[in-house]
Amino acid sequence: MDPDGTLAFASHDHAACRDGALAHAEAVAEAKGLRLTPVRRRALEILLESHQALGAYDVLDRLAEEGFGRQPPVAYRALEFLVEHGFAHRIRRLNAFAACMHPGEAHVPVFLICSACNGLAEAPGAAVAASLRQAAGPLGFRVERMSIEAVGLCPACQGGSE
Repeated sequence: MDPDGTLAFASHDHAACRDGALAHAEAVAEAKGLRLTPVRRRALEILLESHQALGAYDVLDRLAEEGFGRQPPVAYRALEFLVEHGFAHRIRRLNAFAACMHPGEAHVPVFLICSACNGLAEAPGAAVAASLRQAAGPLGFRVERMSIEAVGLCPACQGGSE
């Protein structure tokens, strides 16, 4: 798990990051009485392999290589389940999916997308969400859901300079 979103763009033990996120997701699923079928679990594992978003067909290709079937509904149903239950997010700008780093927690993430390497970080977005709701209020607009995405350069693609 990555509470402040700093691990995605930093050098870290990704195996421990992945394994911890998967174990947490499994515990959340069990606590909610949800079933992580083999295809759902494997789709989540694929999303957890890197801090990048993957398209449904990328996930489908990986699932097919491992014998889960080549029909698009295989991947789409698994990804829809993961998104619906908070184990993954849909990254609209990329038409892709990313594992949630905070499954089971109520949160509004901000996705930071590197335009050079396609790296992705899920950062806390409560303050941004509050500002958006505050801006919408005087217009009589009630925000029901939001997806906050920003595109820029990660530290590595900036050459480490600021």
